Amino acid sequence: MKKIKELLEKQTVQKLFLCFWMYAVLGWIYEVFLEVVVYKWGFRNLGIMFGPYCPIYAVGALLFLLFFGKFMKKEGGIGLQISRPFIIFFGCMFVATTVELAGTYVLEFFTGGWPWDTYADYKINFQARIALSPSLRFGMGGLLFMYFVQPFYDWFLAKPKRKTLNIITLIVLVGVVTDFILTLIIRY
Repeated sequence: MKKIKELLEKQTVQKLFLCFWMYAVLGWIYEVFLEVVVYKWGFRNLGIMFGPYCPIYAVGALLFLLFFGKFMKKEGGIGLQISRPFIIFFGCMFVATTVELAGTYVLEFFTGGWPWDTYADYKINFQARIALSPSLRFGMGGLLFMYFVQPFYDWFLAKPKRKTLNIITLIVLVGVVTDFILTLIIRY
């Protein structure tokens, strides 16, 4: 109980919650960019809810922090400094691909399919659930995330005062819960 109180006082829970949804929005933007700009397939909301977010990206990002957050801060010699980006790349690639694979099974169970079922078009894929090309992009994305995005989010979330952060958290929570309920009622 003391540990939970300590986390709430430091506003760690609120910051992780907001980071989760910022990661989810960033993942949605990435997906839209791929759909519209790279592949020129046109716009479609690849998220499983109505809002502009893909929570699976947020799950992956939090796992990146869990597995590699302390590793990023760890001091070390030249060998560690040189090998760190490679370890982060392959580690994030593995974590994200595992999350994606698990996500297909969970989404298939609850909804009958998953939004990225186009993976059959890739030469190297597993049951159109995961593919090598996106996995490599996840490794690159993990590097960008750990070296640039998360440090920016840390800086950004350190700015608001406690009350402001609580209000923002509450607004996002109400919006996401409303979207979730509407999604369940309308889509499923």
